[in-house]
Amino acid sequence: MSITRRRFIGTASLAAASLAVPRVAASSVVGANEEIRVGVIGLGNRGAGSHVPGMQGLGGVRVAAVCDPDRQRLDKCAASIESKYGHKAEKFVDMRELIAKKELDVVTVATMQYWHALPTIWACQAGKDIYVEKPLAHSIVEGQRMVAAARKYDRIVQIGTQARSEAKTHAAIKYIREEKLGKIKYITAFANKPRTPIGNRETPLPIPDYVDHELWCGPARKEPIYRDRLQYDCSFTWNMGDGESCNQGVHEIDVARWALGEEQLPRRVMSLGGRFVFNDAGDVPNTQIIYYDFPTAPVLYEVHNMRAAKGSSQAPNFKGARTDSCVHCEGGYVLIRSGIACDNEGKRITTFPGGGNHFANFIGAVRSGKREDLNADILEGHRSTSITHVGNISYRLGKHASPEEMRRQVADTPLMAEMYDRFMAHLKAHELDLAAEPVTLGPWLEIDRANERFTDNAEADRLVAGYARKPWVLPEV
Repeated sequence: MSITRRRFIGTASLAAASLAVPRVAASSVVGANEEIRVGVIGLGNRGAGSHVPGMQGLGGVRVAAVCDPDRQRLDKCAASIESKYGHKAEKFVDMRELIAKKELDVVTVATMQYWHALPTIWACQAGKDIYVEKPLAHSIVEGQRMVAAARKYDRIVQIGTQARSEAKTHAAIKYIREEKLGKIKYITAFANKPRTPIGNRETPLPIPDYVDHELWCGPARKEPIYRDRLQYDCSFTWNMGDGESCNQGVHEIDVARWALGEEQLPRRVMSLGGRFVFNDAGDVPNTQIIYYDFPTAPVLYEVHNMRAAKGSSQAPNFKGARTDSCVHCEGGYVLIRSGIACDNEGKRITTFPGGGNHFANFIGAVRSGKREDLNADILEGHRSTSITHVGNISYRLGKHASPEEMRRQVADTPLMAEMYDRFMAHLKAHELDLAAEPVTLGPWLEIDRANERFTDNAEADRLVAGYARKPWVLPEV
């Protein structure tokens, strides 16, 4: 069905559950010598700093359009493209107008995750192929709808989990699966990424007149902002972000799941943590531990956004690494991101070198028209992102607890108890008064793996569905 841009935008602006975005036939496969025209949505550090040069640096690819509700970002990015690459990129404040451009073959989505689902679904409906950043979605149901749209409209959709395109990751996974160090016992994944407070204003942050605030908020709650910066720091709020265990954690969980060969959610999950020391407007934890109980082997996840100790300038580490997935095997361990394998005494056995180009892999699949050519198909992104969501759901259902209460809850799970000891040692290094800054203890949650829901827990399932502010709700697919 042919459509006009006006008609597409008019219907898309309804953005309700019964959204009637016109369907279009899947575009033909782009030929090997044809130019691929790309529109980039979201012009922060990732969009302007990686998507634009990453796409523009590939042969036969042109960034032909850019979009951001922040007109300063928009103008700056468009000017940079013209200066660096010698051509103009059409500018859009409203992503629906960019998606409706029939001249575009590809849309990349580099917004914050609360704005990933709708543009991905709309672009699928408009016959585009899509590269969408991680985490895939802001809720499990969003991810389900995104996968459904990709399949229904037969689109090539890649998620930005770049390790899937790195030679060292493939080599490390192969080494693990060949049981060169014996069978997997468990995996410890971790993000030791020092962050700083995002501010705690007494009066709401004024919204600049160069930002279309309605479009910027989109499906998130449009509420007063008490942090110091509008952009990016919204990721440290549940309204627009999902915390470090999802934002960064999807990378480590993705390769951990890959190593295990798991394709579903864990059987059960539990998390505890808190937002300590910062005293800011953020509400996601800056220190958190999660236990993912998979049938093959447990996966542990640890978040440390504070320094190693009070007054320290050092970041915490695990076996010398700051952010990685450590696969503990019978005869040693593998740090996948670091690309090294060691014996049980920590002596290095071998290394896994080699990088890759995730954008090039995506464009190759666009040209071939074969979803199986993708290194990180949207379904893989949904599976890994959803795992991180269930961990956060346990935390979000939690209550303040004493050390004795926490110890009782983890006592019968030895690996969780060990991780809990590390967690408490970290808090002690910051000289925290847990009466003044208590820990939030989440419940053990049993998971209906096949249906990506929880077992007999309506409150948890409400978080599975997520939230969308009208009229920016998910269309049925």
